[in-house]
Amino acid sequence: MSLSTHVLDLVAGAPVAGQPVHLERKDGPGWAPVAVGSTDADGRWRTDEVTPPGVYRWLFPLERHFFPEITIVFTLDDEPHLHVPLLLSAFGYSTYKGS
Repeated sequence: MSLSTHVLDLVAGAPVAGQPVHLERKDGPGWAPVAVGSTDADGRWRTDEVTPPGVYRWLFPLERHFFPEITIVFTLDDEPHLHVPLLLSAFGYSTYKGS
């Protein structure tokens, strides 16, 4: 299974390049790191790490933003690929299960 995200700035109408991305998996009462990276020039980041079913979270530390960090917690089932985009605006954000 693989996971990907796409970070888009809705105010600028452009992808967010160089955005740090942390992927963690629920491990008992805490979280275990799975992968760390940053988005490419198109605002995309993908991991091909072996990701078994479970509860995961994306962490997006943001600089100079109303939200200093955005955390998206989601459940990964047995699908071969999951895409979870992050859409940013000045004082809000949105996310969804992509394809």
